[in-house]
Amino acid sequence: MKSLRTIALKEAQNRISPEVKSPSAKISDFYGSNVFDKKKMRDFLSKDVYEKLISSINQGELINSDDANQIATAMKAWAMSAGATHYTHWFQPLTGTTAEKHDSFFEPSGDGAIEKFAGSALVQQEPDASSFPNGGIRNTFEARGYTAWDPSSPAFIMESKAGKTLCIPTVFVSYTGEALDYKAPLLKALAALDKAAVDVCQYFDKSITKVNASLGIEQEYFLVDESLFNARPDLLLTGRALFGHMSAKGQQLEDHYFGSIPERVFSYMVDFENEALKLGIPLKTRHNEVAPSQFECAPIYEEINLAIDHNQLLMDLMEKVARRHHFRVLLHEKPYAGINGSGKHNNWSLITDTGKNLLAPGKTPKNNLMFLAFFVNTIKAVSEHADLLRASIASVSNDHRLGANEAPPAIISIFLGSQLNDVLDEIEHSRISKKIKEDNALWLGIPKIPQILLDNTDRNRTSPFAFTGNKFELRAVGSSANSSAPMTILNAIMAEQLVKFKVEVDKLIKKGDKKDIALLTVIKKYIKESKGIRFEGNGYSQEWEDEAATRGLSNIKTTPKALDAYLTEKSAELFATTGIYSAREIHARHEIMLENFYKKLQIEARVMGEVANTAIIPAAIAYQNSLIENVQGLKAIGVDSKVSIDIVKKLSEHLEIVKTNIDAMLEERKLTNKIEDTREKAIAYDEKVKSYFDIIRYHADKLEQIVDDSVWPLPKFRELLFMK
Repeated sequence: MKSLRTIALKEAQNRISPEVKSPSAKISDFYGSNVFDKKKMRDFLSKDVYEKLISSINQGELINSDDANQIATAMKAWAMSAGATHYTHWFQPLTGTTAEKHDSFFEPSGDGAIEKFAGSALVQQEPDASSFPNGGIRNTFEARGYTAWDPSSPAFIMESKAGKTLCIPTVFVSYTGEALDYKAPLLKALAALDKAAVDVCQYFDKSITKVNASLGIEQEYFLVDESLFNARPDLLLTGRALFGHMSAKGQQLEDHYFGSIPERVFSYMVDFENEALKLGIPLKTRHNEVAPSQFECAPIYEEINLAIDHNQLLMDLMEKVARRHHFRVLLHEKPYAGINGSGKHNNWSLITDTGKNLLAPGKTPKNNLMFLAFFVNTIKAVSEHADLLRASIASVSNDHRLGANEAPPAIISIFLGSQLNDVLDEIEHSRISKKIKEDNALWLGIPKIPQILLDNTDRNRTSPFAFTGNKFELRAVGSSANSSAPMTILNAIMAEQLVKFKVEVDKLIKKGDKKDIALLTVIKKYIKESKGIRFEGNGYSQEWEDEAATRGLSNIKTTPKALDAYLTEKSAELFATTGIYSAREIHARHEIMLENFYKKLQIEARVMGEVANTAIIPAAIAYQNSLIENVQGLKAIGVDSKVSIDIVKKLSEHLEIVKTNIDAMLEERKLTNKIEDTREKAIAYDEKVKSYFDIIRYHADKLEQIVDDSVWPLPKFRELLFMK
């Protein structure tokens, strides 16, 4: 009887890429064709309602019920003209995936039927809130929750072979008003940042009335053949290989990064990119990443709420399209031990409604002062809330990646590059000149800041938060994460910091300081206070860990303890002043994140025990039995069988250790499951149950190196990584 691995290998070897046809040779011909964008809004809406909807998108103004009915009718007409028969509220609960419940436009009417979509159905629906993670906010007998339309993210049509569905991006809140999703807190953070940033912009340019945070998300991922994936229960159930000895060839030759894209992979990339482009996701870049079978795609920058919606939609698309190509996408941060894991680099900046990037230096001292105000306040905000930013990227899967050879460490630091680092040092130690120059402008003694180009600042892959020319790159976000979590925190801490900055500047102005003098005085103060978070060296080194400790920077390496930062007094004040989370909401989220952590470890422990007991141990014993028969046969003819006996002994040693630790892990899990406090349970799973993983894996991987390749049950790393 052929093993599942043997069948999988044969299927993988015989794959033929499906034909992929682009809708047009020009992307501009079909870009956004499945999106209810401004052009389609103009076509299907009256001028008056269109202008009200645009005002709602740009300014957050409310839409009345009559206008909602007209918008719903227009959406339905557009969607049905494109072939859609159903609609759904598309939302992002705290499961880590998106959610949807489809309803038909069809409604019975008298002797026949009509197609109907009312404004009330557009604006609000009612999914069962108790069935999603809620941290105790909603019990089973208190099930009601609401999804509410987010006009700032356009509706779109999702296609499948079975039909088309109109998807309406929404927030998800409980019956009592608490946020149960990622989007609602993000929108609050963005609103707080907009107001705070505009207030500071008024010091420099009165014409600025709105500031949007922009975001570009680089998405890394692995591909594995579907048959090989299905033959690995650990990949299927946990997203990562719990067992597997590293392939003799990995990434050591550095020959995969930016290499020629394999034909089958290229076909898949073109296919999912076409689908993404039709949905208005502005994908721009594709390439091989560092590890074998690892790849990356990246879009053009967008307004942050839309960018995150698009990234969530993209991850869903990638998985769906992969099935057509008999691939599976691995978004786990560390699916394979021994090679690079995957991140989701978040490139963040601030853009005014006048088109200015507030993190791009200007050519005059006045514009440089504006840049410095936002640049230094960003550094100050991260310095003040480094532990909270660390908590925002914490997860059971990201714990495998942070601090490894391709990912930033758990210590939050900021890389600026030598040029800007020197500029801040010079400003910190220089005196503020109050001389009047020939043009009667007050000369502040600000050193010259040349126009920062992308290649003027070297990149630092070891920094979790790096300035890269005209934006900051938060590299620590995990590949499977919803970027709303860290972006909510980053925008919230920036909003709080800008408010504090304005208060301090206004106090100095009230005392009689010139405005520019007051601005630079506070900037100098912040440069000095936040200096400890700046680091230009190798973030992977032990020297940096030692140095960071002397600076008082935290190095919290595991999620359960990192999440404590959400509940500190400092964080509570931040959430209260910005209005992003109530005390009840943040305690609920903390509970949900801890539950998610230990439940995933619980699943991994169960899968590890099942695979070891039902696949690895039986295969090793079967091979051992064949060797024993060989030894007995050799002895019968008088031949010394030392080699076979030594192998039998090694098999016995590794089998004993694997089985003993599997059983011990089971007992430890039983004890841990009795712990009632969620934080204590999460820590126990992390420190006690998880402590068995490495020793079980080590000895199972030793068995893989000994057992006859033809009877080993699990596809090996060389097959998972190199069969394309």
